[in-house]
Amino acid sequence: MDGAESTRAFVKDVRRIVIKVGTAVVTRTGGRLALGRLGALCEQIHELNSQGYEVILVSSGAVGVGRQRLRYRKLINSSFADLQKPQVELDGKSCAAVGQNGLMALYDTLFSQLDVTSAQLLVTDNDFRDPAFRKQLSETVKSLLSMKVVPIFNENDAVSTRKAPYEDSSGIFWDNDSLSALLAMELKADLLVLLSDVDGLYSGPPSDPNSELIHTYIKERHEGTITFGDKSRVGRGGMTAKVKAAVYAAYAGIPVVITSGFATDNIIQVLNGKRIGTLFHRDAVKWVPLGEVGTRDMALAARESSRRLQALSSKERSKILLDVADALVANEKQILAENEADVAEAQQADYEKSLVSRLALKPGKVSSLANAIRVLANMEEPVGRVLKRTQTTDRGLVLSCAMCNMLSQLSEGLILEKLSSPLGVLLIIFESRPDALVQIASLAIRSGNGLLLKGGKEARRSNAILHKVITSAIPKSVGERLIGLVTSREEIPELLKLDDVIDLVIPRGSNKLVSQIKSSTKIPVLGHADGICHVYVDKSADRAMAKQIVVDAKTDYPAACNAMETLLVHKDLVQDGSLNELIVELQFKGVSIFGGPRASSLLNIPEARSLHNEYSSLACTVEIVDDVNAAINHIHDHGRQVRLFTFFFSCSCLFSTSLSVQFLASFYVLIRVMHVKQRVFSLNGSAHTDCIITEDHEVAEVFLRQVDSAAVFHNASTRFSDGFRFGLGAEVGISTSRIHARGPVGVEGLLTTRWLARGSGQVVNGDKGIVYTHKDLSLHSSGQAG
Repeated sequence: MDGAESTRAFVKDVRRIVIKVGTAVVTRTGGRLALGRLGALCEQIHELNSQGYEVILVSSGAVGVGRQRLRYRKLINSSFADLQKPQVELDGKSCAAVGQNGLMALYDTLFSQLDVTSAQLLVTDNDFRDPAFRKQLSETVKSLLSMKVVPIFNENDAVSTRKAPYEDSSGIFWDNDSLSALLAMELKADLLVLLSDVDGLYSGPPSDPNSELIHTYIKERHEGTITFGDKSRVGRGGMTAKVKAAVYAAYAGIPVVITSGFATDNIIQVLNGKRIGTLFHRDAVKWVPLGEVGTRDMALAARESSRRLQALSSKERSKILLDVADALVANEKQILAENEADVAEAQQADYEKSLVSRLALKPGKVSSLANAIRVLANMEEPVGRVLKRTQTTDRGLVLSCAMCNMLSQLSEGLILEKLSSPLGVLLIIFESRPDALVQIASLAIRSGNGLLLKGGKEARRSNAILHKVITSAIPKSVGERLIGLVTSREEIPELLKLDDVIDLVIPRGSNKLVSQIKSSTKIPVLGHADGICHVYVDKSADRAMAKQIVVDAKTDYPAACNAMETLLVHKDLVQDGSLNELIVELQFKGVSIFGGPRASSLLNIPEARSLHNEYSSLACTVEIVDDVNAAINHIHDHGRQVRLFTFFFSCSCLFSTSLSVQFLASFYVLIRVMHVKQRVFSLNGSAHTDCIITEDHEVAEVFLRQVDSAAVFHNASTRFSDGFRFGLGAEVGISTSRIHARGPVGVEGLLTTRWLARGSGQVVNGDKGIVYTHKDLSLHSSGQAG
């Protein structure tokens, strides 16, 4: 239950659960059973059963399966002449009778493969009018659950007395959604899960890119405001029916979650307290403030505020930054108190020392951040800076008449200006370091961008107080919603879908975080996944200088992404004892030493588990190389992690009368264990920061030119790879991308360009007889043609 959302804390007490699976999940287009989805459902139920949960299943799909089977039967029994006649729609009750048999046979076979016993219970609306039936139903289900048997309910459509069972909404229940809600209450369930073909309830049709997933349904807020899409392609329900059933059950005291039945583990995730799907709970209004802003609204508000910020003068924007710096200093005690609480909680939770180190705001850090902001405020104005000014002139025939032929030159010039411009709205996702929030926010203000921030949960107090202090310094004319703070990690997937509102994502954190973000969004991503920084000590290196740089690069701040992780040394340093001196010096500073294949063998030190290792702590890898070219090759070959991609073989089986249920179920079990592994090796450097220590300038130039990294140094510590040290004022992160910004990203990395044209009535007119000439103008000219 670790990491459970506060709104889902109740799941720890859930023991009896009703799961309803709809026709859209059970079947594929055409009525054929979705064997893979059914298998995954049965596996989840088996896991829950083994964990002590009491699981009751309500399954649709019989009518759809029966219709497909009867169509096939009718086809093979029809003559060619019969097929030319108008086809009559099959009787729904007959379809239900035939399909229920096949559906239950498949459930029985799949559960048998998992050593689970299931039972079929068919009910009708009229059954629930009899108190004796309801009492007997409860006793039967109680008995089955005590023996870990899974009861499978379905409405007995074949004998239902309703005249139009697919349209009539009268009675005690009117479809399997309402049946599942009724059973949840009747059988005293602790939770009802409604599986759908979408992720949950959206604010509009799920196909609409402007629709947002609603994580918690609040009747007071959402009733009457949601636009539903089309009805389910199959069955009777759709989202409208599910919401009606969910509200009915929730306000009777049974929590309900609507989530996707297409995912293989959503039910497990719900019971682990994850914010999956849409929750309906009668106490929801107490948990979620009615004024809470949705992710899209937050992004739109940031964009609107950024436009107001851009409308200010350079002096006014600088003053905002100076006010932010003063506010940080004025609130330093409160900031440090909240940070100390975060650090104490992280230590109590036994987080890694490197994470705790990044989390802590050391003495003087707040003042240092304030000073960096003041430097940023006094920088040259970055927004609206003219980067290029060009005069475009067209020449050609413009006048011809019977009395004369005249050749005239169009002397009017069209002045084009290329200007620096904000990107728009930035989404920054970062881990651990609360000081990153301050740097990023100040850069956003300086560059005129709107900003959404999502920090790690370990720094929630620090982030909250810093966000409050910073936004309080933003004038009302701009609006504090210029900078939004996202507090739940479950909101990240929704934010990553907003490619029409958010212009750039910058993840700052682990390799796993960056990789997940890159694979989850269409929004451009700027950042680095790996920080494997190398220091190569050449044979001509000044030994004292080498010792000083190596120690600083590793020990100044081991958790930083620009700290040395691999020390490469020329083979001659082994012979003269210099390598041993370097190792002793590092060990004296508390650094654990691991060797590459060559170093571990020669020096008798533990071998590193990988030559790609970002320790982020007092540890490093040492390896011996023959020369500078070998060092360069090592950096390129081992800087970026060699990734192993596992592709699972999956297939979708057709449910056909020509194949037995036993065969299909066995085949499903087979494909679940089959997989094809493909190894993909990426021989590229981490492209972060690498350094050479040498007195041979020719060797140094080879290293500087050929190492393909965002920052390459000669005789300087890798720790200099930092926006503040580069004079950028602050940095939003370090980018190893080849597109847009690279290296420490300051204000310029958060800007793009746009064009302004200043004319005097020029038109294109098909470019008839026109030759364009262009002349570069001084960037400081008045903007008018000379």
